[in-house]
Amino acid sequence: MENWRRQPWVFATFIGPGTLWLFLFFLLPLGWIWLFAVGEREGPVDIVVTWTLENYREALQPVYLQLFLKTFLIALVSTAICLVVAFPVALAICFAPDRYKNVLLLLVILPFWTNMLIRTYAMIAMLRQNGFVNDGIGLLWTALKYLLTPVGLDGLMGERFAPLPLLYNNTAVVLGIVYVYLPFMVLPLYANLEKLDRSLIEASLDLGASQVRTFFEIIVRLAKPGIVSGIILVFIPALGTFLISDLLGGPDSQLIGNVVERQFRAANNLPLGSALSFLLLYLTFIALALRAWFAARAEKADA
Repeated sequence: MENWRRQPWVFATFIGPGTLWLFLFFLLPLGWIWLFAVGEREGPVDIVVTWTLENYREALQPVYLQLFLKTFLIALVSTAICLVVAFPVALAICFAPDRYKNVLLLLVILPFWTNMLIRTYAMIAMLRQNGFVNDGIGLLWTALKYLLTPVGLDGLMGERFAPLPLLYNNTAVVLGIVYVYLPFMVLPLYANLEKLDRSLIEASLDLGASQVRTFFEIIVRLAKPGIVSGIILVFIPALGTFLISDLLGGPDSQLIGNVVERQFRAANNLPLGSALSFLLLYLTFIALALRAWFAARAEKADA
């Protein structure tokens, strides 16, 4: 490969537009938010940068720390569910006949063609008291009660079906996050599993390993890069989500993203909102650093 210093204008032509875009629409706004976090309000809209840490002290109060912990746990649970659901889906697409693979991948990508707000409202139609899920369970309950009536066991099921409280709680928030971000887990897993050497699976089975052991010792081990990529792509957006918890969650289901959104809009407290958002950003950087550290340790152990 020719050294880029011999023709720097070619290098600048390719990297210049992207660098300018990142600077103008990512780094520069991020820098303003960072300055707001060390500033104070002066009047209804003016903010003076005084290099104070009072906003961070307020952001570290117990009420906000509890929200950070709750957000972390909900994001962690949602990511784990996405991984458990996405792995067999990606594996099934990988081992599907070639004529079906493009159709199956299209079905995974299809939700991206619809706005996230509309998809979240669709979850409300699914989970509400008279929604599709409760109606479906109610039909199954009625059919089971009808089947048990001849043997006199219908009294065990009660007089009527009570709809499940699936909406406006933490469960609804987790289901919403899983529904929205599941494709971000399926796609990197599929991309990694598609490159899997299937002869290793056959060799493991031929040497006497069970299917379960082959799955964990061969498939899961070789799919680690896709697993890590999928976890990052789901966990980090789930940490900062606020639309899903705002629409699907109740008063006790608010996440730190909802607090940040309210500080910027309703309360007009940009310094506190900026401090909270940067604390969330720092946690994300710490998570990425830990991931890189564990990956480096794993590479040294394998070597």
